[in-house]
Amino acid sequence: MSDKVRISAVVQTYNAEKHLEKCLKALEPFDEILVVDMESTDATRDIAGRVGARVVVKERGEHRMVEAYRDFAIHEALYDWVLVVDADEIVPRALAEYLYAEIERDPSPRAIMIPIKNYFMGRWMHAYYPDYILRFFNRVGASWPYEIHSRPTHQGPKVYIPASRTDLAYIHLSNESVGQTFSKMNTYTDREKSRRAASYSPVKLIYDPPYRFFKSYVLKGGFRDGWPGFIHAVHDAVYRFSILAKIQEDREACKSDKDIDRDVAANS
Repeated sequence: MSDKVRISAVVQTYNAEKHLEKCLKALEPFDEILVVDMESTDATRDIAGRVGARVVVKERGEHRMVEAYRDFAIHEALYDWVLVVDADEIVPRALAEYLYAEIERDPSPRAIMIPIKNYFMGRWMHAYYPDYILRFFNRVGASWPYEIHSRPTHQGPKVYIPASRTDLAYIHLSNESVGQTFSKMNTYTDREKSRRAASYSPVKLIYDPPYRFFKSYVLKGGFRDGWPGFIHAVHDAVYRFSILAKIQEDREACKSDKDIDRDVAANS
């Protein structure tokens, strides 16, 4: 038997037929392709089976985030080295070669941060590059928290692929419309507010959203992307404002409940 270090590519799906075939075919260089499906009702599982992936179905229930089964998925894989890929992402062949070479080194890292190219209105958003994601690691001693936009915890050293290696970056195919981007905002910000509440200060309502726009559009070069870059920078600022406003709303609600209780008691 070969001593080659093996890698499992892990994809979670729910009604992901749009880009899935492209996604899975790009994963053919890896030793296993595992699809963990959350009870899709479209052709997702048929596509996965046709491409040759191993498919495991998990009950979706009330879960609306892939993070609900991230931890299950990485431990369901056959091999300890796992590459986690969303169903609307493409892994370049050059990245597969790079990852195998890295884990064959002695000593090797235990996790590798990978840059990703995000597209919006048909353009690669320079302001959101490299937007590093932790998707490749050794799962021994690792876990994935059930929180939106969470990262896995892992043991051992972590390295970053140089941002200059754009040929190794994930390609994010979603390319959502303005309407889709804004329609998701309410759901995502509802989930994020609990994660950010502990570090919240009302002052952030004033300075944080404008700074997010400035950072995206000026500091990170969103101006190079024309009007799509401007619109995305505004979205980034509004997204942050929405999280902060919801946290403040919760605090105001607690105060108003106390005021109402006091008024009721005084007039009883």
